[in-house]
Amino acid sequence: MCTTNHGDGRISHSVPGSNTCNIIRGIAFNMIKHAFLVFRTYLDLFIDYIFSLYWEAKRTPLPNLEKKHIVLKEDAVSIAAKIRNRQLKSEDLVQMCIERIKIVNPILNAVTDERFEEALEEAREIDRMLDEGLSEEYLKKKPFLGVPFTAKESHAVKGLLHTLGIKARAHVRAHEDAECVRLMRAAGALPLAVTNVPEINKWCETRNMVFGQTNNPYHAGRTTGGSSGGEAALMAAMATPISLCSDIGGSTRMPAFYCGLFGINPTAGYTSLKGSALRSGKDDTMASIGFVSRHSCDLAALTKVILADKAAELDLDRPVDLKTIKYYYLDTAQDLRVSPIQPELREAMDKVISQLSEEGSSARRYQHAGLDHMYALWRHAMTREADVFGRLLTNNQGEASAVLELLRKLTGQSDYTWAAVLKLLDDQVLPRVNADWADRLTAALREDLLKTLGTDGVLLSASAPQPAPYHAAPLLRPFNFAYWGIFNVLRFPAVQVPLGLNSEGIPLGIQVVAAPAQEALCLAVAEHLARTFGGYVPPCKIIDT
Repeated sequence: MCTTNHGDGRISHSVPGSNTCNIIRGIAFNMIKHAFLVFRTYLDLFIDYIFSLYWEAKRTPLPNLEKKHIVLKEDAVSIAAKIRNRQLKSEDLVQMCIERIKIVNPILNAVTDERFEEALEEAREIDRMLDEGLSEEYLKKKPFLGVPFTAKESHAVKGLLHTLGIKARAHVRAHEDAECVRLMRAAGALPLAVTNVPEINKWCETRNMVFGQTNNPYHAGRTTGGSSGGEAALMAAMATPISLCSDIGGSTRMPAFYCGLFGINPTAGYTSLKGSALRSGKDDTMASIGFVSRHSCDLAALTKVILADKAAELDLDRPVDLKTIKYYYLDTAQDLRVSPIQPELREAMDKVISQLSEEGSSARRYQHAGLDHMYALWRHAMTREADVFGRLLTNNQGEASAVLELLRKLTGQSDYTWAAVLKLLDDQVLPRVNADWADRLTAALREDLLKTLGTDGVLLSASAPQPAPYHAAPLLRPFNFAYWGIFNVLRFPAVQVPLGLNSEGIPLGIQVVAAPAQEALCLAVAEHLARTFGGYVPPCKIIDT
């Protein structure tokens, strides 16, 4: 008798017939799957074509970086050194950032609130202290002294709006700093502004009913991703030296990919979420605080700041011999909810693999049954998170109803975006994933990948099926973030790496993933790929003469 385990607890039996029925069933399934993937490929092309008819006309060139702002193209570590060495005044740097933000924000719609005057006053005080002289011990504790930073609006910054993109909090201001903001201040950095996020950080675009939609610096008709889309837009536009983000399903790495940046998501459990997205900091979560940056060299220095007393455990600066690293790659998964990987992204992965081969390092393809269910595993893992989306939407004044909000949305009366309504329907109406099945499959995938990577291996993973999509197109492809989300589920660290632009001038990239607490491997490979493939490519001209 042939038996089939459907993976959700159901088992079916077929008429006896040796292995013939299994073979026939396997062939039939593969044929259906192949036909579906072909259909999905053409459907994606059709979706892109339809959306392009409207959004291509919205492509707006980003203003050039003027010579007087030329320092803004540099990495934060170098800028901090210039301030310490008195080659650059903190006040001048802050003023440059303010001017650049005012130039690009009308196109990007990234900034939701600012403290420009306060930051200028703080910068003047830092300049005065530096002119009078500071001890080496003091400066060592302040690695980013005088350098301004911006943060996604879900990180509480005292005195600034802290709405999380929901109307119920439209006028709420933070009474104290989130822990990650406090640590940045303690490192000498100056909070300058907060930036746009989707409602409660839970969507793969940056849009809400309070501040509207944030636009991609490379193409204003395309999304920045989410939920750190405002930060990625400012960073790519060279309007901020430091961008403070967070990640629960690609929220740092997705905007980094769509905006041509590096982005780090540290191992879960090593950074404090206190004061971020209304979290207490005490709950067990797969989310982490991270950064996006134009420069790979900034990631380690910045991450050490938010790791605080846990920085020594990760030893981000330890030397890594690239020749000893074992390379694996994931160029496609078989999760049928997720779109097929587009050819230009496969080609980008192939170039990396070929380059490694030329350097004497071979890369082996990695696959596991768990990767066929990336979205389902992420969706299940989200049920273990402490926050409840429906309650947060109302600012904990009751719970939003999926059915009622759908009716209100259809009649133009809802306070929420379509993305939020779809999330409510997913949470409250659709059946949940079988918990036992999901837990077993997650554990098996985690165990296998831990064994495969060990302490000297990295996985080069596709980031997404396509580069930055047109605005609102993700509503028709809501599961395409799963290549990022699965590594949150596993609680593995990952670094997003840019790999130039495609034929339309839109960023390409891949992820570098390692086992928990092995961020140093990700960072070393990211640095190497940056040197080899050029890293960040500006979305505008840089006037340096």
